[in-house]
Amino acid sequence: MRMLLKNAKRLLPDNTTENCEVLIEDDRIISIGGALHSQVDQVIDCDNQLLLPGFIDVHIHLREPGGEHKESIETGTKAAARGGFTTVCAMPNTNPVPDNVEQIRSLQKKIKEKACVRVLPYAAITEGLQGEKLTKIRAVAEEGAFAFTDDGIGIQTADVMLRAMKEAAACGKAIVAHCEDNSIVYGGVVHDGLVSERLELPGIPQLSESVQIARDVLLAEATGCHYHVCHVSSKESVRVIRDAKKAGIHVTAEVTPHHLLLNETAIITKDTNFKMNPPLRSKADQQALLEGLLDGTIDFIATDHAPHATDEKAKGMLDSPFGIVGLETAFPLLYTYLVKTKQVTLQQLVEWLTIKPALVFNLPYGKLEEGAVADMTVVDIEEVSLIDRAQFFSKGKNTPFHGWKVQGQPTLTIVEGNIVFKASTR
Repeated sequence: MRMLLKNAKRLLPDNTTENCEVLIEDDRIISIGGALHSQVDQVIDCDNQLLLPGFIDVHIHLREPGGEHKESIETGTKAAARGGFTTVCAMPNTNPVPDNVEQIRSLQKKIKEKACVRVLPYAAITEGLQGEKLTKIRAVAEEGAFAFTDDGIGIQTADVMLRAMKEAAACGKAIVAHCEDNSIVYGGVVHDGLVSERLELPGIPQLSESVQIARDVLLAEATGCHYHVCHVSSKESVRVIRDAKKAGIHVTAEVTPHHLLLNETAIITKDTNFKMNPPLRSKADQQALLEGLLDGTIDFIATDHAPHATDEKAKGMLDSPFGIVGLETAFPLLYTYLVKTKQVTLQQLVEWLTIKPALVFNLPYGKLEEGAVADMTVVDIEEVSLIDRAQFFSKGKNTPFHGWKVQGQPTLTIVEGNIVFKASTR
């Protein structure tokens, strides 16, 4: 199968663009250049829109098995494709938990049958995500686990984390950590600050995150393990990670679109679409996150796409689950409110969503070049639209960005040479 993409614009390192055509044969990019004259089976007119490498998101929740009323592998990957993501990494807080060889095999079978984009599954660090007995890390790694995490729950004891890091380092896998010391969470549902006081809600201190990161970077130094910090949210955490990197410790980190674009002042009412963990923190924290991303302390952006059923989110701030969806809104939001406002360049944004996560986790994706896997997305950076949760492919409609005006909507997504999303207007 040979496909030709014509009338595309390719982004250059200096943030300018040039016209190009791309020839794809089977799952590989064969040629990128000017007018390519070749026998092809299909021609796609990109309408002078921007052609980018397929986006990579190393932190999403597909909920299957066990949580299909929130999301499924099918609906979650369709949402990913609509958002321009061609590779996603699925967290293990499912039922059953992928904490053994049999469950990883079963999950991989479901992915092969149902996913329309590439899904790399995480395995749990501890059995049942209980934080006590270690998963058989080596055996599960050999079965194809992407990395190891108990995401959603912080590993509470240094002993468990130390032993996990030793095992992961021995088989070349990363420990990916949701950092939260439960002893100082105090039942919080929002950031411990101005808004928690105004709305009279229990607050989550920044220290609950940063003290666990501080513990873990020392354990990573002792074991030589690759330690990756999920959804960094506070200035103290950024400082700890920056210092650890200066010390030569193998630590990497991610930040979410919502922590970059929002802070606690966005929470006007007890709207559960603003309830996420870690919570939206202060303006100073928000600024520190952007600064950390720009100076390389934070390596890339990940959505933490966390779909929930509408009735679950209707239970109020105290009782509803944490989390918002993000796959279908990430690029348009970041392009509109970071690139268009000149806080970052388009080249930087694309790298944070493609080559940077690929480099951190040694993935052969995120590149738009001859010989690379034919993963790509076409983006309309001119047309203005409104984010509308009713149009989401995801089952989850839980977003604080409903009604926001954006540019940069993906219009075409290709995975390994196959079209997996095409906007209805194309």
